[in-house]
Amino acid sequence: MESGNVTLASSADHLQIGSGGIRKNSTLICVPIMADSVGEMVIDMGKAKASGGDLVEIRLDSLKSFNPYEDLQTVIKESPLPTLFTYRPKWEGGQYDGDENERLDALRLAMELGADYVDVELQVARTFSDSIRGKKPEKFKLIVSSHNYQNTPSVEDLGNLVARIQAAGADIVKIATTAVDICDVARIFQITVHSQVRCVPIIGLVMGERGLISRILCAKFGGYLTFGTLESGIVSAPGQPTIKDLLNLYNLREIGPDTKVFGIIGKPVGHSKSPLLYNEAFKSVGFNGVFVHLLVDDLEHFLRTYSSTDFAGFSCTIPHKEAAVKCCDEVDPVAKSIGAINCIVRRESDGKLFGYNTDYVGAISAIEDGLRGSHNISGAAGSPLSGKVFVVIGAGGAGKALAYGAKEKGAKVVIANRTYERARELADTVGGDAISLADLDNFHPEDGMILANTTSIGMQPKVDDTPVAKHALRYYALVFDAVYTPKVTRLLREAKESGAVTVSGVEMFIGQAYGQYERFTGLPAPREVFMKTMAKY
Repeated sequence: MESGNVTLASSADHLQIGSGGIRKNSTLICVPIMADSVGEMVIDMGKAKASGGDLVEIRLDSLKSFNPYEDLQTVIKESPLPTLFTYRPKWEGGQYDGDENERLDALRLAMELGADYVDVELQVARTFSDSIRGKKPEKFKLIVSSHNYQNTPSVEDLGNLVARIQAAGADIVKIATTAVDICDVARIFQITVHSQVRCVPIIGLVMGERGLISRILCAKFGGYLTFGTLESGIVSAPGQPTIKDLLNLYNLREIGPDTKVFGIIGKPVGHSKSPLLYNEAFKSVGFNGVFVHLLVDDLEHFLRTYSSTDFAGFSCTIPHKEAAVKCCDEVDPVAKSIGAINCIVRRESDGKLFGYNTDYVGAISAIEDGLRGSHNISGAAGSPLSGKVFVVIGAGGAGKALAYGAKEKGAKVVIANRTYERARELADTVGGDAISLADLDNFHPEDGMILANTTSIGMQPKVDDTPVAKHALRYYALVFDAVYTPKVTRLLREAKESGAVTVSGVEMFIGQAYGQYERFTGLPAPREVFMKTMAKY
């Protein structure tokens, strides 16, 4: 198997994912239990059961004090779920820094007292496996694990690693690598699929934010288990989601080999509410899809790697909207005019990529509704934007969409950007004027203008930032902010205090999502579900 430009498409098509050997999602959810005392562990095991976990991983190396026979007996007796015992040494990323013989003795004792699984490191696995030969209870499974905290090796090296782990006596193979790039995860998916076809139970996970999809889509590609924490931030490895998110946000139990994958491509991307919106909509109509966060550094590399038709569509956000135009096989004429894409759809028949822009419709409609509502002219003909000065902050993909949409409605467009040259370039394209962002505070050719921020200024975590001084906001009738985390930014708060109508990024977010959902699924958007979902946040 080549270790160079391996695409998931080749492995998936060759192995006929969704129509071949892997019949259903049997991926277990394991809840890591990391506590200072056995008493706290017992409490957390109850929480794991109540949260919907399938088994618990008891991290013995997290205990402040440990009496092996007594404590193991208590944990196994009190656990409401099957138990997996891990006693991870510091040399493999854990907390244990004591005698190796004592550590392995404790794991053997766990097996003898009724543990369902024990996890040992590849470095010591052969010795451990030899020591329990002929003594393993019938239900007991030995997990042999390898952790790589630097990178994800080639497919060829991963295949060799699986063989070494098997040869060391593993009942279940566990490989945890680190994602330098989200495309690294594709290699783990390939190894997972090949192992499944060869009937080798495997846990293949990729650590870090770029590896998040490995923890969700393992349910599609046949991973034995994934990890879901009780609380955000309290993790046994980098990048673990909560069990609540696995079950309620990503609907993990519903993911199977035929599930279509969608996602939000961006950098940063963890703040996006898109998975919440789309997964809730998919669930409401019984659509077999999952929507995930995709932290992407190189868009072209990502689309080339995940080229299977299983990866059926993507939302696209900062900073990839303009680059996406060049990555698609065909681009909608409106999106081509704007020069930016926020929606990519892969055609089922041939895998070709089609690009669209739904940003301008969602944003302009929300702004028009805000103006009509404020002036009580909902029935008036034409657009309330016609003839008004419409100031767009930002010359990126979203800025281009707003400028295009406002110009279409007859507004006098002005582009304000940190780099004046970029503002001038966009203004020349749409037929408008340009100023630098530094000049915006003193820009007021008339009262009753419209202001639209399309940059990330004011987005979490920098919620105290704003692109415009408060004194300048009194010249605007309406202020729109594309940022929706937080929903009420400093810009919107100060605009309201200055007497302007405000429209949040949530309205744009919902509006642009309608068009994307319909292109992704071929179904009408469940608008009521969208509104109810976003109203909670």
